[in-house]
Amino acid sequence: MPPMSRNMAPCLTCSPGASSTRMEHPDRMPIWSDNFPCRQSTSSAIDPVDVLIGTGGDWYCDICNPFQYATSIMGDPVQRKAHIKDATDFFDELSHGHLPAVSYLKPDSFGDGHPASSKLDIFEGIVQRVLDGLKAHPELAESTAFFITFDEGGGYYDSGYMQPLDFFGDGPRIPMIIVSPFTRGGHISHIYADHASFLKFIERNWHLKPLTARSRDNLPNPIAAPANLYMPLNSPAVSDLFDMFHFDRDQDHHDRDDNDR
Repeated sequence: MPPMSRNMAPCLTCSPGASSTRMEHPDRMPIWSDNFPCRQSTSSAIDPVDVLIGTGGDWYCDICNPFQYATSIMGDPVQRKAHIKDATDFFDELSHGHLPAVSYLKPDSFGDGHPASSKLDIFEGIVQRVLDGLKAHPELAESTAFFITFDEGGGYYDSGYMQPLDFFGDGPRIPMIIVSPFTRGGHISHIYADHASFLKFIERNWHLKPLTARSRDNLPNPIAAPANLYMPLNSPAVSDLFDMFHFDRDQDHHDRDDNDR
């Protein structure tokens, strides 16, 4: 796998008791405020990003970092330094056998697996690099859950049910794989989940409150219909992904209580 550009692959980190979620574009981010800048240019000038795409050079994805829309982060050099890292920093930490409580690893636009604009084998190489790093540090792997997914369908068709979760609705299904000693092992979940499910998992695991009163992490866990497990009876609803885990550390066949987590 070729080395990743330092300015292309942000790694978003959180300390214990803190959380963040990643959305594809600021107009899908109801978690910060109503006044973040998101403007479309009417200028006829050449976009330098388009030039860089055409030359195949390294370029920064200026819509892929949620923290850049939060003045509490971007207006504070200490917060920027603490929570916005390069992917090289992530792999350096991994090579030493320790990671933050939560990290979001976003490959660059040529290696993120996005249909038509990147190469899936490079994305798979990045995933393998993380897995190899965890395998090299069993103590770290023993307490880690690695979530592998995509940001959107990118035009690939899928016939799965799409809930009208909010004003923006939801999109076609995308694959998601969890690698962890705590997963149920070979289990395929039919419970409706969404990108907000990662945030719900973090909030339940660390006993955190929802980000806002209107964000998707307020939605309940789905109650599955017997005839169609994927279509919640209590829509709108999204999973917190706990159905894919068992936290039986002492192998007494009882999951740990949330209060022990």
